[in-house]
Amino acid sequence: MEEWEAVELALHVVLLEPEIPQNTGNIARTCVATGATLHLIGPMGFSIDEKQVKRAGLDYWELLDLNYYDRYADFLEKNKHPKVYCATTKAQKNHSEVAYPQDDTYIMFGKETAGIPKEILKDHEETCIRIPMVDIERARSLNLSNAVSIVVYEVLRQWGYSNMR
Repeated sequence: MEEWEAVELALHVVLLEPEIPQNTGNIARTCVATGATLHLIGPMGFSIDEKQVKRAGLDYWELLDLNYYDRYADFLEKNKHPKVYCATTKAQKNHSEVAYPQDDTYIMFGKETAGIPKEILKDHEETCIRIPMVDIERARSLNLSNAVSIVVYEVLRQWGYSNMR
């Protein structure tokens, strides 16, 4: 049997004011499966203790590297103003056109009904990314947990899946 050694990577998934508990539970599960840290920025549209969140995350919650912040400014301060890639349908660059650094890559996703506020997008204009879609007018966006998975796995692909087996 091959020896396998985990490589310490610094992938961070940031959810800004998530509203749907099942999405957050699914994203938590994806974070555990990929070794990503999950950052939740409030206010949230639910309690992290709600049954739907727990059910969607199954028994992964105890394995999750989770950080919670009351507001966006707290997140910036506690993480020393990290370079943040903002996932938005308004970006010019596709998520796969960006080379993600292995030292603290933060990818932010906005709340399900409104995305990331314009003032935050403006502050991160150079690092906004989007997932291409066929018809942006009819299909405004993807489900949040699906979008997180698409971007997370692109980052990991670029990193050679070095913490996967």
